[in-house]
Amino acid sequence: MLDTDIVTAQTEAADLARAVSRAEDEVQVVRSRAAKDQHLLDSGAITSPKQLSELQHEIVSLARRQGELEDAELEVMELLEQAQDGLAALIETLEDLRSKRATLCAARDVVVADISRDRALAISQRSIASVGIPADLLKLYQKLRENQGGVGAAALRRNRCEGCHMQLPPTELESVLAAAPDEVVRCEECRRILVRIPV
Repeated sequence: MLDTDIVTAQTEAADLARAVSRAEDEVQVVRSRAAKDQHLLDSGAITSPKQLSELQHEIVSLARRQGELEDAELEVMELLEQAQDGLAALIETLEDLRSKRATLCAARDVVVADISRDRALAISQRSIASVGIPADLLKLYQKLRENQGGVGAAALRRNRCEGCHMQLPPTELESVLAAAPDEVVRCEECRRILVRIPV
């Protein structure tokens, strides 16, 4: 969007610059003609009163035309200045946005590197922690993780599963708490493996 605005502003400024150049050329043509006529008048080469009168009249007309052209040239120059100011503001905004984007991308890259490092560490720790755990239990845990948004096991605090935040019914809670410490127990609601946390 901003790139398109800049191209539009550049096109407008270029068009106005050409218009200023054309206006300068037109003014110069009238000035040259008026200077030539004035030189002819001052030279005294024309003696006929009628020709002198016509020449003076033409010089006055050229002066009036020059004034009109110079006024038009000034208007176009003002428009060009406004267009150039607008273009400069757009370019400054674009450069500012690019600078901010570069800063944000650098910050993002740092965060991504931190996440990658943390992930690698977590995978390593998980690998170490999984030593000695039966393969079928690891398989169940992995399947639950995939089905439950990355959380295959949840703490059981008092009577609440921290995975689904549901309270276990008293009879289910009794059964879970009575199970052997190495027995795998699961939440009836979310089916996650429950890790019993001593109160």
